[in-house]
Amino acid sequence: MISSNLSSIVANQSYMNASAANVSNVSSDGFAPLQTTLHEGSSGGVRATFSQQSMDASARSQTNLAAEFTDQVAIETAVSSNVTTVKTQEKMFGSLLDIKA
Repeated sequence: MISSNLSSIVANQSYMNASAANVSNVSSDGFAPLQTTLHEGSSGGVRATFSQQSMDASARSQTNLAAEFTDQVAIETAVSSNVTTVKTQEKMFGSLLDIKA
């Protein structure tokens, strides 16, 4: 179970990196932001995939700041939840080892 949480943390970190790059290029003319999608992996973990958004006829950046900031809040919440779960599992294993010893 810890491996699923860790893969989710890594996938969400990749998602956050892509979102940060989109935000940092908001003033770059002709910039097409990355679209990130999270998928369940074959072993039950989470993985991030990326695709370039298509450009419209405008020469301006296609980054939608409202969507990026909303995504960042969701990413932060997901990572925080997974970290809390890993910490709880660590405490449980520690207690089990204490009982066993």
